[in-house]
Amino acid sequence: MTLFTRFAGRRFTCPVVALAAVLACFGASPASADELVVSAAASLTNAFKDIANGFEQHQPGTKVLLNFGASDALMQQIANGAPADVFASADEAAMDKAVKTGVIDTASRQDFAANSLVMIVPADSRLAVDSPRALATMPEVKRIALADPASVPAGRYAQSALERDGYPIWEAIKAKSVLAANVRQCLDYVARGEVDAGFVFGTDAAIAATRVKIAATLPTPTPIAYPIAVVKSSRHAAAARAFVDYVRSPVGQSLLAKYGFKPVAAR
Repeated sequence: MTLFTRFAGRRFTCPVVALAAVLACFGASPASADELVVSAAASLTNAFKDIANGFEQHQPGTKVLLNFGASDALMQQIANGAPADVFASADEAAMDKAVKTGVIDTASRQDFAANSLVMIVPADSRLAVDSPRALATMPEVKRIALADPASVPAGRYAQSALERDGYPIWEAIKAKSVLAANVRQCLDYVARGEVDAGFVFGTDAAIAATRVKIAATLPTPTPIAYPIAVVKSSRHAAAARAFVDYVRSPVGQSLLAKYGFKPVAAR
């Protein structure tokens, strides 16, 4: 189940500083003894919902609470004391920060999936654009959705791809950018036609195939890899390790593949 399912129908107005603070805003208690809290990158939303359901059947009596968001924000929540047992990031940089702050069991850290970076436009867009360079130089393009590189892996990957040789256009796109708090918000901006284009992971574009179309796939200087680890403060370390193993098992990998994720070896 998703962490905030129990609050359906209630408007969230509390500042997201830490998961514990979020729970406090609603007057809720932290996760109970049989609840495993998994904090995962927003791009994993659909796949991890299926994985959580499968894991609950595999581990009777254990309920998985899913907390999705930008990887850096999730890491900061954990560092601030929010309850979490497993952390799954959309890039190595966010996990490296978790290592530096001492919040994960470094021995449990493993890559479990790979992805791609794509440039998308609304499904009904008439823009004849097939590259970031074209996007940056077209005067009719006014707004470009971009996950914030300061805190979101998809934004970091986009910036590095646009800055690399062959794409010296980062500053032009940055000037037209509408920053998103996570990659799914970036996808929504494009899907709703609120921007002319945007940069998301290939898996995000796939789940909105009727609302967006891929205009180009961008090579990234570093492979897009997803690491996962057990949180050092977990009160359910054995179950957390079992969840990590499940994600990397053939069953978990098949569920990830269902949503377009690639095996790490295929990067």
